[in-house]
Amino acid sequence: MSKIAIIGATGRAGSQLLEEALRRGHSVTAIARDTSKLGERAGVVSKNVDVLDAQALQAAVTGHDVVISAAHFATIPASAVIGPVKQAGVKRLLVVGGAGSLLLPDGSRVIDAPNFPAEYKAEASAGAQFLEALRQEQELDWSFLSPSALFVEGERRGTFRLGKEHLLVDGEGQSQISFADFAIALLDEVEKPVHSRQRFTVGY
Repeated sequence: MSKIAIIGATGRAGSQLLEEALRRGHSVTAIARDTSKLGERAGVVSKNVDVLDAQALQAAVTGHDVVISAAHFATIPASAVIGPVKQAGVKRLLVVGGAGSLLLPDGSRVIDAPNFPAEYKAEASAGAQFLEALRQEQELDWSFLSPSALFVEGERRGTFRLGKEHLLVDGEGQSQISFADFAIALLDEVEKPVHSRQRFTVGY
C-alpha cells in the first residue's frame, strides 16, 4: 500500500484515479480547491488547497510516497506543482498528461495539425510546456501519461494498449480511452514503475 496524494481529485480524471487507488487498497489524500463533493470516504483524507499556494501544497503532499497531478495545465504551470513536490521531499510525480504533444505518423505533433480544435489549443500548449519542464527535471522520478485524442467517460474495460511518443489509433481510425481505463494504466505505473522519467500513452 502506498500513500498517494492526488491533485485535482474532484475532476473527471482525478475522481477516477481516486476510485482506482481505493480499489487497490492505497491510502489517498484528495487535494482540490473544494473537496466537499467527495464526502466522507474510508481511506481518503480530503484537503482544500489552492494549488497556486506553494506553501499549502507543499504541506498537503508532505509524507506521501507518490503525488499524482490531474490539474488543468492552462491554469497551473509546471513550476506550481514541481516546486512544492520537491520541497516536500516526495520523489515520485505522475502527471495526467494531454494528447496534444503526442506525435502523428509523420513526426509532427497532434497540436500542430490543421484540424486541431482551437478551443483546446491553450490547454494542449500548456501541457506540452509541462512535459518539457519535466524533461529538464534532474531530481524527481516522474512519469507523464498522455491519454488518446478522445479522453471520455466510459466503461472500465481493463484492456488497452500502451505506447510511448506516438498517438495510438485503433483499427477503425479512432483514438480514445476512458477515464476509468486511463486510471488503471496510471495506477499500474504507481505500483510497478516501468516508465521512469518518460512520457507514455494509453489507448484502445
